[in-house]
Amino acid sequence: MQRYRLSRPARTDVASILVESGQRWGNEAKRRYAATLAAAMRQVAADPEGPVTHDRSELLPGIRSFHLRHARLPDTLKVRRPAHVLYYRAVQPDLVEIVRIIHERMEPTRQFGPD
Repeated sequence: MQRYRLSRPARTDVASILVESGQRWGNEAKRRYAATLAAAMRQVAADPEGPVTHDRSELLPGIRSFHLRHARLPDTLKVRRPAHVLYYRAVQPDLVEIVRIIHERMEPTRQFGPD
C-alpha cells in the first residue's frame, strides 16, 4: 500500500479549506469536502503518475498536480464542484508528500517558496 504525508503548508491548507467550507456551506459540506481531500490524497499515493495528473516541475523539481474533481468517491460523498488542486511529489518509492493544496484560481507560482 502506498503512503502519503502532508507537508506543514499542506496541513495548514487543509485546515483553512475545511474551516472555510464549514463556514460557507455547513458541516455536511465540510464533511464531504474532507472526504474528497482524503480520497484525492489516497489516489495520488496509489498512482502518483496517473493519467489525470500533470507534471509541474516548473514550480519545483518533481512536483505534480491533481485536481480534486478527479477524486473517486461514492455518489453520497461527491462534491459538485471541488475547487482545489493537490501539488505533490514522490519522496520514496512508496511515499508521496502532499506539498500544497491550493484553490484552482490561485496562481501556483506564487504559492511555492524556496522550501
